[in-house]
Amino acid sequence: MTTQTNATASTARLLPQLIKFGAVGAVGFGVNLVVFNVMLLIVLRNVQHATIYSTIIATVIAILTNWIGNRYWAFSGQRQQNAAREGVEFFVVSLATGTGIPLLCIWVSHYLLGLSNPVADNISANVVGLALGMLFRFALYRWWVFSPARAERKKAAAVREAQAATAQPSKSEPATVTGSTLARTPDGGLVGD
Repeated sequence: MTTQTNATASTARLLPQLIKFGAVGAVGFGVNLVVFNVMLLIVLRNVQHATIYSTIIATVIAILTNWIGNRYWAFSGQRQQNAAREGVEFFVVSLATGTGIPLLCIWVSHYLLGLSNPVADNISANVVGLALGMLFRFALYRWWVFSPARAERKKAAAVREAQAATAQPSKSEPATVTGSTLARTPDGGLVGD
């Protein structure tokens, strides 16, 4: 009965988080699309390789937008204290799953399966690749970048360190011993017990 209740509670927490994650991703997609086109058609219009530069700039800004949305909304209760480390981890996961997985899907489709036409390439990269990338990205954000267990381990370690620091005398001050050694010896009870 409790296992079923725990599973239901876990699912109840997961669904809203997944919906928020999807909404943040949709905003990030919109930001990517707008920034790409503004850079390509207006800002970098007369620059050689404008498509490459526009893609890089739009991707970086979209990842930053997604990190802020996920950090402060979708995974707000799980964010790390060290924002810089979390940001780097988020960026690495975003690049690996947003670029690496679609590239892997294209490679499989194009070179292993021999489906070398524009429709197959679009389906493998922009349908299968993006869907798989989204699933892996959500899992890695939830269980690594914004992991609640990871935050709990850090808090527990900090508490242990604080307790150890207060329990041990300072190395600069000599420890003072008061009373006899006999008084500090634990009582073993009666002989033969």
